[in-house]
Amino acid sequence: MDPNRAHELIEAERARIKELLTYSAAARAADLDAAADARTSVFDSASPLAQELLDDAVAEQLSARLAALDRAGERLRAGTYGVSLRSGRPIPDERLEADPAAELLVDEAGH
Repeated sequence: MDPNRAHELIEAERARIKELLTYSAAARAADLDAAADARTSVFDSASPLAQELLDDAVAEQLSARLAALDRAGERLRAGTYGVSLRSGRPIPDERLEADPAAELLVDEAGH
């Protein structure tokens, strides 16, 4: 894959994930406010706690995705982008277009 195209894909995905992280943080703050309101009302519910756990899981997944994109950027700078970390075989451009942080070939990712 052309390094400029790879850089463009990585940066676009990084921007998208950062936007989702910002949205997730705002949603978490709103959920914490709702949980505080629920604790002060007569109708206490486990729902705010469940939502808080879900928000945490989403934020963790987004952070992991951002880290994968950081690693992809490092591989791009090192000249090893687009090569499987497991086998050393080239990752098809179609896979990198779909997932610019791909570290493995499709058949390797399932193992």
